[in-house]
Amino acid sequence: MSIDNFYSENIKNALKNDPPGEWMPTIPDNCIRLSSGFPAPDLVPVDSIQEAVVQLLNDEQDLPLHYLGTPKMDKLKQQIQARLSERGMHISEKALLVTAGACQAIDLIARVFVDGNTVVAVEAPTYMEALEVFQNYTNQFISIPIDEQGLQTKELARVLAEREAQGLPLPKIVYTIPTFQNPTGTTMTDERRKHILELASQYDFLILEDDAYGELYFDKQPVTLKAMDHENRVLYVGSLSKVVAPGLRIGWVAATEEIITSLYWFKKDLDHPFAQAIMATYLGNNNFDNRFNTLRISYQERCSVLLAALEKNMPKSVTWYVPEGGYFVWIKVAGADTSILLQQALDQGVSFLPGKYFFLNEQDGKEWLRLSFSYSGLKEIKKGVEMLGEVIADWF
Repeated sequence: MSIDNFYSENIKNALKNDPPGEWMPTIPDNCIRLSSGFPAPDLVPVDSIQEAVVQLLNDEQDLPLHYLGTPKMDKLKQQIQARLSERGMHISEKALLVTAGACQAIDLIARVFVDGNTVVAVEAPTYMEALEVFQNYTNQFISIPIDEQGLQTKELARVLAEREAQGLPLPKIVYTIPTFQNPTGTTMTDERRKHILELASQYDFLILEDDAYGELYFDKQPVTLKAMDHENRVLYVGSLSKVVAPGLRIGWVAATEEIITSLYWFKKDLDHPFAQAIMATYLGNNNFDNRFNTLRISYQERCSVLLAALEKNMPKSVTWYVPEGGYFVWIKVAGADTSILLQQALDQGVSFLPGKYFFLNEQDGKEWLRLSFSYSGLKEIKKGVEMLGEVIADWF
């Protein structure tokens, strides 16, 4: 018997791609992990979360461990609403859905809005897990390139006009990470933010704004697309994974009440009462601003050390974008194949992510790689970039 005969068409299409998570390299012990887009271990508030767990169970006893959870879950919504309001996004409780991280939010949006005939426009490059999610529902994509100022909205406008003139289907959703983008670290300019909203109105599409890194700015925090949106076209996805603890899986979608109701119908995980109550307790005990300021200072220092190490150790032919926040630096090694470089780098004791995993067409990412400055310590970052520089120099 062949199990293939039982798979749904969506799964059959998905199985034609690389397995999920294929982009994660197997990292040897004692390897410097410049590949890991994780919070720094020393910045995860273990003691404060432990205090929150003890306080929660003392106060609520068994309630957070039941299906229905505790009123603390509603408190978490209110805490998120308050933070969004400070950033110019005034979201009602019914227009906000707490999810198991940003990935569940993106998957719910895809499940509700995307089918096999739906065209989705994505940045090139973009977050690889989002690509995997969308590919579970459609194979109809438009890729729009990124430069040092973020998504090239003039190119998006050109493609949209061309498709309209040819009678081709237009995208229903444009997925973008406008602020400290993964993997490039770039930030969309205000001019381009206004332009993409104008295009959404002109060509009648929704914008899925992924703002996982938006609080991690070094100097100035950009205004979100959601805060600029006057037509309710932006579905705003946020997360506490990068700023508190990814294992608690706290994310959200902010949209219209109608959209949130539709997403909730398909959210069949019965919520995560314990994790949400822990996060609400933790946030109630700790100041948002103090937490974020600590993170910004630390990550800006790590980023500065990585950039200085690149200047010192990389051949002149290697170039990169300078981020204004977030976790990542995007590097071009002209004339190289970074997938081959990766194995050589791992042999030397340093890891990175090859650029091909961030593109629909893997050949587009052949010369690119992503470094993360978020996870490793300062000495490790310096040493890792030094080793990587040697590997790249040997290539040529």
